[in-house]
Amino acid sequence: MVYENPDGVKIGLEVHVQLNRLNTKLFCGCSTDYHNDEPNTHVCPVCLGLPGSLPVINERAVEFAIKIGLALNCEIVGQTQFHRKNYYYPDLPKGFQTTQYDYPIASRGKIVIEGEDGERIIRVTRAHMEEDPGRLQHIGTIEKSKGTLINYNRSGMTLIEIVSEPDMRSPKEARRYLDKLRSILDYLDVFNGDLEGAMRVDANVSVFNGERVEVKNISSFKGAERALLYEIMRQKNHVRRGGKIVLETRHFDEARGVTISMRTKEEEHDYRYFPEPDLVPMRVADRVPGILKALPELPDAKRERFISQYGIADMHARALTTEIRVANFYEEVASQVDPKTAAVWVADILKGELNYRDIGIDAFTVEDIVTVIGLVKEDKITEQSGVQIIRTVLDEGGRPQDIVVSKGLLKVEDDIVAKAVEEAVAESPEAVADYLAGKEKSLNFIVGKVMQKTKGRADAREARERVLARISK
Repeated sequence: MVYENPDGVKIGLEVHVQLNRLNTKLFCGCSTDYHNDEPNTHVCPVCLGLPGSLPVINERAVEFAIKIGLALNCEIVGQTQFHRKNYYYPDLPKGFQTTQYDYPIASRGKIVIEGEDGERIIRVTRAHMEEDPGRLQHIGTIEKSKGTLINYNRSGMTLIEIVSEPDMRSPKEARRYLDKLRSILDYLDVFNGDLEGAMRVDANVSVFNGERVEVKNISSFKGAERALLYEIMRQKNHVRRGGKIVLETRHFDEARGVTISMRTKEEEHDYRYFPEPDLVPMRVADRVPGILKALPELPDAKRERFISQYGIADMHARALTTEIRVANFYEEVASQVDPKTAAVWVADILKGELNYRDIGIDAFTVEDIVTVIGLVKEDKITEQSGVQIIRTVLDEGGRPQDIVVSKGLLKVEDDIVAKAVEEAVAESPEAVADYLAGKEKSLNFIVGKVMQKTKGRADAREARERVLARISK
């Protein structure tokens, strides 16, 4: 079905990615490992912009930026240059931000996402390098703050700002774009997305082809989706009441789930960009072939390989390749058991249990899932018992073999199942009559009784077939 987008929603995202896998900041030797340290303990004259200090480019940061640009299918510029973006804000004491202006290191790329009506290409306008400012910490809310503290530890951290075209038509598509971008960056191993401030989102949104509004500094993907839902609703209601949307910057209050007007939107000329006099233009074209050659297999390519190599369903391949750690986990399991069976157990069952508990794949081992699959394949336990083992390992710990014994999960003998079926049918005359009268759901009641009598150690599918056979006699 074609998604018609009746409200004319257009969403473009600017995502600031902090390259925290680098050991040092963009223009100085200060450590990037500041997250657990006291405020203002990872600073120097360069990242504070003190008079007389001179920046020196971090060459590895340039390599990371090229790697990201190539992974986003961008064109890499032959020669780039840093500019000064002039504005004053308390977290930027030198009064300007060193950033790339008219020569971004990467431009004209694309990311493929699952849209409202199938695959969609979201165009990437540009990806440029810049330095992170410090961080303001308001005492109370931003509207009624009693004071503001400034931490400059992150000042000078390398940022890649990835700017999309306004190609997304709903908050759901925006969320999927962010998930896909995070997945690609994880594959590249250029950042740790779990650290505070690793990815921050500015969302530009408009409705009915009207003026766009920017919602700044959203710190989570869930927050971005909520902010967009609220902002779209606000704009639509405002227009329907006869109001006019103005170009402005808004703040998203995560606690209240609302956006708040901050200021009118600045234009480019307000920043008085001019070339950074302390950094010479930088030729990067010569580095591209080597970085391209070393680029890892990315999510889309891995998904296609999984389908062709392992013969698994596209649905499973997508689920298994969104996270590099899950993809690697699956390949290890698939090397020891049937790949299609492994896909079902890892993608459908194990990932579901992990997501429910909001924990990562590292909480389970390849050895344990291979053991569980083996026990089911050897017909020693049922699939339901396999799921129970996974849940027990995640919640209480222990080895699958021991859990089978301690919880009595070995599959029951045929004659025990047959006896349970006979008893269940005999005890459920009304359910049998209902089923024979066409109420198919009545069968579930009888099968449930069989499972009760065997304490869940009968195979549910097999129990259903036996009940059907017994009733049909």
